[in-house]
Amino acid sequence: MKTAFLCATAIALLPTHLFAQDAPDDQIVVTGTRTADPQIADRLGGSLTVIDAQAMRDRQVRDVSDVLRDIPGVAVSSVPGQTQIRLRGTEANHVLVLIDGIEVSDPYQGEFDFSTLAADEASRIEVLRGQQSALYGSDAIGGVVQYITSSGREAPGFTARAEGGSFGTFNAAARAAGATGNLDYALTLTRNDTDGTSGARNGSRDLGKKTTAAAFKSTWTPAGNVKVSAVGRYSRTVSDFNNQDFTPGSPTFGLVIDSPGSFVRARGLYGLVRAEVYGLDGRWQNAVSAQVANTRRDGFDLDAPSYGDRGSRVKGSFESTLRFDKGATRNSLTFAADAERESYRNADPTGSSFTGWRHTNNVGLVGQYNLTAGAFALGAALRHDFNNKFQDATTWRADASYSFDTGTKLHVAGGSGVKNPGFFELYGFIDGRFIGNGSLKPEKSTGWEAGVEQQLAGKALTIGATYFDSRLKNEIFTDYPAPNFVATPANRDTDSKQRGVETFLTARIGTAWRVDASYTYLHAREDGVREVRRPNNIASLAVGWRAPEDRGGVTVVVRYNGQQTDSAYLDPSFVPTTVRLGSYTLVGVNGDIAITRNLSLFGRVENALDKKYEQVFSFTNPGIAAYGGIRARF
Repeated sequence: MKTAFLCATAIALLPTHLFAQDAPDDQIVVTGTRTADPQIADRLGGSLTVIDAQAMRDRQVRDVSDVLRDIPGVAVSSVPGQTQIRLRGTEANHVLVLIDGIEVSDPYQGEFDFSTLAADEASRIEVLRGQQSALYGSDAIGGVVQYITSSGREAPGFTARAEGGSFGTFNAAARAAGATGNLDYALTLTRNDTDGTSGARNGSRDLGKKTTAAAFKSTWTPAGNVKVSAVGRYSRTVSDFNNQDFTPGSPTFGLVIDSPGSFVRARGLYGLVRAEVYGLDGRWQNAVSAQVANTRRDGFDLDAPSYGDRGSRVKGSFESTLRFDKGATRNSLTFAADAERESYRNADPTGSSFTGWRHTNNVGLVGQYNLTAGAFALGAALRHDFNNKFQDATTWRADASYSFDTGTKLHVAGGSGVKNPGFFELYGFIDGRFIGNGSLKPEKSTGWEAGVEQQLAGKALTIGATYFDSRLKNEIFTDYPAPNFVATPANRDTDSKQRGVETFLTARIGTAWRVDASYTYLHAREDGVREVRRPNNIASLAVGWRAPEDRGGVTVVVRYNGQQTDSAYLDPSFVPTTVRLGSYTLVGVNGDIAITRNLSLFGRVENALDKKYEQVFSFTNPGIAAYGGIRARF
């Protein structure tokens, strides 16, 4: 708590704009609307944070999950082979994740593993918090995270980097992008390798990881009112992991132990094609798109296959927006339709589980209205989903904001969300330890938020605070019914509640200094008990300086993760007990210097204080580490 207090005090006392967090007036965003027309961030009544490409570069982000720690309301839990994020106290599978507009969650697991997402050159992130199912359907209870790569027109040229450092690490990335006539393109390749460190208390086995990603993005404009875009992405991650010791009578029962030959291999293949047509002098926008996601995950013990799963998602969408303006007042009305089919199966190599395909079909219809009248903005959306497996659902969303001449902005939002049970919850099976429940009902959530922002010093400084309050019904939890006490999921009869306060400070001092800070207080309870892996206090502070003419710079990032609880299986009955994980503060120092106009050297130190900490019970994390490399830009 002392470190949390110091971080919060530092935020309050700073005399001087997060990487566009709750961004400048003209910041354009694409998350938070179903219209083909991007929105201005300042007109949103909900809470949206943008991490721009400059911040990604200055902080030398290699794993996207690392920089998500700097966003209000986000909690990150990472172990080798699995990284989860939670928004505003919700579960990891309550977060909808998009990459360039493609839904990328694993249909089998019901969530996205952020350990598989390596940061590309020239990329940014938009995080929209609060219930968003009225726009996106199932999964968006906590909010939406969208990872966006730049187009060839936005960031043309060739860039490449290579680096090495602690723990046998070698990372490399290259990007070629450009535009010619009515066509632009961008091709990105990324490779991150590390030998890793021990992931177990008193362990000696280093856990390595290799991530490969390739992405393609292109836009063709055959006519002034027609645009066709295409996105393709492939990722492959091989990550060592350690198992927990569940040998009866063992002194390390329930703890993570060295497990030679244990690793997980995950692969994702994603694609999207989208065509947009504009009529009535641009006031009528129509778009049709098709996307596909194909995932597979295989686990190995003693170098032999031990488990696996397969998932696919095929989705088609149509969106039509009519804009009708009168003077300074702008109105838009949108209709959207989504048709989606998810398929999944267990690839269990032991033959003890059903390995056939199962399918879920869903059709969603969306109506959205937006109004901008001077300093006032209003948005509302209503969606109805027809599902062949689960009960049909109707969700809603509304938000409003008003900006005063004094630089004060008031904003309010509310909505509802739904999350359908995943395949593993429905049909998963682990002999003697877990059995799925095919009778599960979807989880449902409602919530609201209200906040204020204030710009000072000629808009160079922005401070803000938002209060949020949510209630979750039918939460899926793990039950241990007598007499066998085998774990099985069930829906709770009681409500789960999440409330808290998110604060931020962003400052820009000329072109040289950037100061970014955030603090979140969270109170999350499930059946009256504190939710695990959700710290009450999370804070982040980043201070960056750039030399004139961008000849180099230094960025220091301090991230505080408060005390949290976790579940530990320390009893042979496999009924969990609650344990406490201590708070920790991570300090990173990043720097670069230009050698020539096209070449620069860079380096960074991670966990500079050599803090020993656990994000998940008995899974240890790396100590201090240093890296250095070279970047070329043409």
